[in-house]
Amino acid sequence: MDLGMIGLGRMGANMAERLQRGGHRVVGYDPNPAAGADAAARGIETVDALPALAAALPSPRALWLMVPAGAAVDATLEALRPSLAAGDVVVDGGNSHYGDSQRRAAALAGDGIGWLDVGTSGGIWGLEAGYSLTIGGDAALAQRLAPLFATLAPSPDRGWGRVGPSGAGHFAKMVHNGIEYGLMQAFAEGFAILQRKREFELDLAQVADIWRDASVIRSWLLDLAAESLRGNPGLEGIAPHVADSGEGRWTVAEAIALDVPAPVITQSLIARLRSRDGDAFADRLLAALRDAFGGHGVQRK
Repeated sequence: MDLGMIGLGRMGANMAERLQRGGHRVVGYDPNPAAGADAAARGIETVDALPALAAALPSPRALWLMVPAGAAVDATLEALRPSLAAGDVVVDGGNSHYGDSQRRAAALAGDGIGWLDVGTSGGIWGLEAGYSLTIGGDAALAQRLAPLFATLAPSPDRGWGRVGPSGAGHFAKMVHNGIEYGLMQAFAEGFAILQRKREFELDLAQVADIWRDASVIRSWLLDLAAESLRGNPGLEGIAPHVADSGEGRWTVAEAIALDVPAPVITQSLIARLRSRDGDAFADRLLAALRDAFGGHGVQRK
């Protein structure tokens, strides 16, 4: 099957390479010439403009977007739209908000152009291990592109599937990332407790390695924790600043809108926000209040 891949960053290029290994033809485009050159060096066929990408594919065309969520997706669609025709299908494999996917699907449907939102998980390891794919959109369109999904997934019969109409794929991925926040926070807190118990002189990488086999908490995240601790036990050179891509925020907002209590995911998001407050005004005010009512004193810079 022929596919156009728009966005040849590390994940997009890895997906293109995995598809090519599976016998599919992929033509890629990236507005960053360096990313296009890197992809070409890996054997991926590339073009230098969106019209050339559309022209290189047989009709009806399938085009897969791997660009940052938000305005970049809309800008790419606007630039691509003149080259699209009825019967073509556009796939968004990025972390777009599900509401944006619903809006884009409706806008394209007026011209007979299909839309699939595909929540894609697997990160930089997907080239070898495969990708988890939750697909939202028309069932016939999902079936049409099934050979691509089966190649990208860990195996043809697992790790992927259509989960509902337009927006459902990205909604499922949003919640997936919210769960991920909570799991990561639990591992971080647990290992912080282990690290603080100095009297036992625990080898954290060893503990993580032991837990990787047969324990209830064995997981890929634990595998990654073991690898990180083995290579840098004290985590030297890593700033305590944890970013977020927005999906955790969206998950918390949906939980509130749906009256679903989600304290773990919410607190893990708050922990990330807290990590970025180098000035910590709230903590300084707490110290001032303790001193004001109890005379506890404050530490001065």
